[in-house]
This record gives sequence, C-alpha cells and structure tokens, in this order.
Amino acid sequence: MKKYFLFSIILTALVLNGCTFVFQGGRHSDLQKIENLSKQVDELSQVKGILEKRLSQEIKDKNVRLNMMEKGLVITFVADILFDSGKDKIRQEAMPILDKVALVLEENIPEFKVGIEGHSDNEPIKVSGWKSNWELSTARALSVLHYLIDQKNIVPERLSAIGYGEYHPVSSNDSKEGRKFNRRVEIVILPKATKVKDAKNTQALKEPKENIK
Repeated sequence: MKKYFLFSIILTALVLNGCTFVFQGGRHSDLQKIENLSKQVDELSQVKGILEKRLSQEIKDKNVRLNMMEKGLVITFVADILFDSGKDKIRQEAMPILDKVALVLEENIPEFKVGIEGHSDNEPIKVSGWKSNWELSTARALSVLHYLIDQKNIVPERLSAIGYGEYHPVSSNDSKEGRKFNRRVEIVILPKATKVKDAKNTQALKEPKENIK
C-alpha cells in the first residue's frame, strides 16, 4: 500500500507538471525520474514532521490539518482562522500561523512549487458584496499568495493560486460543522518533475544530420 501511494504521488506530480511519461523497460531516464521524485516525496514526509511540531497547537485546535495526498503535501487552514466572514483580508492574529509555514517553505524546501487553493461552503453570498463563492474563494487564495510574496519574500515563480468555490467539499454542507471545514484554504506542496535527458536521444541530437538516416 505504501509503495502504491508513493507511486500515485509520483504519477500525479508528473501529470500536473505537464509531463508525458511512458515507461520503457529499464530505460535509465525513466528510472532516474522515479528516483528523483522518490527523494522529493521523502523530503515532503520530513517537512510534514517539521510542520506538525510547529503547528501543533493549531492542529490540536482543529484549525489546521496536514495530509500527504496524491497531489502532494497539503496544509489545510480552516478559513475562519484566516479570514472574517465574507472577507478576503487576512486577520492580523492569523499571520504568525502563515509565518510558520512560510519559514519552512523558504528554509526546508526552497525549490518546490506551491499551489494555493481557496474553497467555500455552499451558502449563497448575501451581504458581503461578492458575486459568488467563486470570487470569494479565489480572492482568499490570492490574499495568501500575496502575503507570502510581499511579506515573506517567497519567490513568485514558485506560487500559483486558484479558487474552487463550493465544488470540492470535504464534508457535508448540511451541518454547521461541515460547512466550517469546507470553508478552507489549502497550501499544496507538490513534488516537481525533473527532466532527465535520455542518453540515446542525446547522442542522436549530437550526430551530424547527414549521418542520421
């Protein structure tokens, strides 16, 4: 099961990084890609342990969750701890929590790409001025992105942001507790695909055109 889960993370990383990946028995470049990505998954597992210690109180209070998923290491923040209802401005008291994550991103895994996802419950927007939950969830993801760039000097090229509105719930919207967990922001640290040159193809590229039939 552990090997299958590791393989799922690796394949997901390749797909999300736009790579077409075809296994050809024993090809060196294929094996090296797997080895590189396996090392990155190991790094993420170590980072998960670091974050569990630094965010221990927030995890205990059920305001933050850490999960190794197929898309990578997912840090989930209950939106209520980051934002006031219907707002996209990060609360002052939430900034130290984001600072803990930013420090790990900068010091422990500076080469990894980071995706920021905004999610909402299914309650219609009423008085906050947003057109829909799409806009609110996207604005919240962008607020976290800009905070990491402007306040913590995370390199912009590493970051991306997207809003999913109410359409990726993790709990039932039929209860207050369920809606609370659906209102969330996720910081996803994804293993990056590493391009490895195939020795045979590299040699072919080096040969003069007249020698290539």
